[in-house]
Amino acid sequence: MAKKRPQTKAKRPQLTDEEIPVVGAREPCPCGSGRRYKACHGRAAAHAATELVQRPFEGLPGECDWVALRELVPAATAELTLKDGLPEGVPSVTLATVLPMAWPALRRDDGSVLLGLQNDTPSGDLSRDLADTLLRALEAEPGTPVQGRRAPVGGPRLQDVLDTEAPFEPVVHEGFEFWVPDAKNATPEVTASLERANAAAIPTVRLQSVEAAYWCRTPEKNHLRWVMAHPEEQLLDALARLHAAGRSHLGENTRLVGSFRAHGLTVPVWDLPSEIGAQDVEKPAAEFAERLAEALAVRAPLTADERRARGGLTNRQVTLS
Repeated sequence: MAKKRPQTKAKRPQLTDEEIPVVGAREPCPCGSGRRYKACHGRAAAHAATELVQRPFEGLPGECDWVALRELVPAATAELTLKDGLPEGVPSVTLATVLPMAWPALRRDDGSVLLGLQNDTPSGDLSRDLADTLLRALEAEPGTPVQGRRAPVGGPRLQDVLDTEAPFEPVVHEGFEFWVPDAKNATPEVTASLERANAAAIPTVRLQSVEAAYWCRTPEKNHLRWVMAHPEEQLLDALARLHAAGRSHLGENTRLVGSFRAHGLTVPVWDLPSEIGAQDVEKPAAEFAERLAEALAVRAPLTADERRARGGLTNRQVTLS
């Protein structure tokens, strides 16, 4: 009888964590461990995909305005500058608060790209999801929308894709006509979406005297929502000092009513009488910015009145994201 040849096992190529592809949860892990993917590298991938990044826009120019456009502003756009320049056939890339049909992104017929900001994202890193959508939009066929998906773990973020030295200059619009170059020839679906969006849009104006402050009109009263990048605890202390001293207002019959917490930043909110427009609050906002800078520089412990004021502000804080 012929002798049996000794069986040898071929060595599997060693893969780094970044090279291991995503497979089904119950399939064998591609790393060769013999365990199911969900019990091996899938566990780390799932954790990385769902771990919340508290400040997804940190490091981008205009971080406060990114937060405002994501959470507070109905209709706005901003031109984006790519780190490596525009690809051939892409004349421009524009960030938009919302796109028709809630598309994550749209490659227009002329090749330009619109990136939607106010969409639900499947992972805990909004910046990574948006970067993934943007990169896929740059390669999409002209005239097609881009659907959302979970971005690959370890994929690029906006901070890797955008030129962080370029200015970020939002333009607030009264409605969503910027969606289509020729609204008369839009599809019925887009036209209906445009009409619904315009009907729901709250009139909003970005102040010029200070950064990332947005006036808006509601049926009962007007508001000023001001996104600030100061550390939250330090900012609340400063607001409490001003509130206790009666200096937290923006003029007669205005009052600081609380704040939002959004994407790691704090957004103080003022109630304004309905007759106060955006232009009327420009000077008071600039004067308040000076008072706030002085209060932020104080390091003494809060007084009893200031602690009570801080407690009131904290109780009226609402987390948006």
